[in-house]
Amino acid sequence: MTHEWEVRESGTVNVDDRATSRESRVCAGIATRGRPAELANIVACLRAQTLRPASIIVACTGPDDIGALAEADDLSVVFVEPGLTRQRNAILDRMPAGTDYVAFFDDDFVPQTDWLCVVADAFERDPMLACVTGHVVADGILGPGLTIDDAKRALAAVRGDTQRWAMDGYSPYGCNMAFRASAVAALRFDERLVLYGWLEDLDFGARVAQRHGRLVKLGSAVGVHLGVKRGRVSGRRLGYSQVMNPVYMMAKGTLSRSDACRQIVRNFAANMVKSIAPEAYIDRRGRLAGNLIAFIDVLRGRRTPERAAQL
Repeated sequence: MTHEWEVRESGTVNVDDRATSRESRVCAGIATRGRPAELANIVACLRAQTLRPASIIVACTGPDDIGALAEADDLSVVFVEPGLTRQRNAILDRMPAGTDYVAFFDDDFVPQTDWLCVVADAFERDPMLACVTGHVVADGILGPGLTIDDAKRALAAVRGDTQRWAMDGYSPYGCNMAFRASAVAALRFDERLVLYGWLEDLDFGARVAQRHGRLVKLGSAVGVHLGVKRGRVSGRRLGYSQVMNPVYMMAKGTLSRSDACRQIVRNFAANMVKSIAPEAYIDRRGRLAGNLIAFIDVLRGRRTPERAAQL
């Protein structure tokens, strides 16, 4: 997701020596659409993990999304109507019995080979831990995007001895987040947050925290988000969600008024200023138009995040 994270309750703690996590049963879930090459890469990364996932579930919209992986015998593939929240819910619906932890990855994420092991160890050490978000050392969403070679260089430059930290209170970042299976068994992503979702990870994390325990960001769970631009939602639709989703989440109690205002003002200001000379890889004018449509709807008393799909 393209929003920034804030520490609601911040603090740095030492990370203990790793416990054994070889028996942990991890379900890895990937929601994807229109990016078979990126999907093949994240699946290869998961197969190379020092802690192999017990199951890998791919939620996509049709056969073209998975390409050559259609013949893979170590994947469970489910076809779902497009929508990030709907696709992630399909993964949760099919999470195998006996799963300890479920990890969600964007199809354009490149995790370090020990990502799952580090996260599983953290869950095992702390029974109150409900959600872990990894540390993104390079994020292509902030620019034109990164290549696989860029990701390899960034990961190779990481020094493990400088990453042994954890921070409480971080909302999960959807490109790399994991949950204790028991904490999310009865929860689902809010499908009113349609299309690309926009803050759907923050909304889900807030509901997990309200019911089930700690949210933590781990410095040792390292990865790179390529930020591939292909297959993303239109600027007008995303711009609508940038305004309406925070207002809707504030009304339902998963986002504070101050955080909602900060999200809206920051994105509206960026779209307005940069629409004069927009980046080649961002539809700033479309986003600005979507922002304005949402403002009008909010002034009319509407709380309709699903309207983004109709624009």
